[in-house]
Amino acid sequence: MITRLHAWTLFLALSLATFAAGADVSFRSGKVTVAGHPLKVEIASKEPQRMQGLMFRRKLGRDDGMLFIFEEPAYHSMWMKNTLVPLSVAFLDADGRILNILDMEPETLDTHTAAGPAIYAIETNKGWFAAHRVKAGDKVSGLPPASEGR
Repeated sequence: MITRLHAWTLFLALSLATFAAGADVSFRSGKVTVAGHPLKVEIASKEPQRMQGLMFRRKLGRDDGMLFIFEEPAYHSMWMKNTLVPLSVAFLDADGRILNILDMEPETLDTHTAAGPAIYAIETNKGWFAAHRVKAGDKVSGLPPASEGR
């Protein structure tokens, strides 16, 4: 037989686990220009935001994306665990120059890694960069300072 204390403890534990699994992190919005093309972005500059990214989203606006700001330049990697929308990712150096662009499939654990030390990454709908003829070496402007990732 479950006592009230045990029932309350079980309820509290299940509530916390549910909250942690589905916790919604908030993002601020911004705009960047990718090789002359505007893109509305949500900004993931802190670890909880970077961890959640675009997970669990069922759709993404045509010219929308997420800008990740990392704490330091490195060969950062992305994956698509719990991400339902096919995405492309562009890794950028500290000057906003695109290092490489990779396509990513939903709900996979494949790693997609920067071709050089990246401080930023932009995820958007799969094929957005190709449709706008954006390639490695192109420049992104309107980026927040990299120090926001610290």
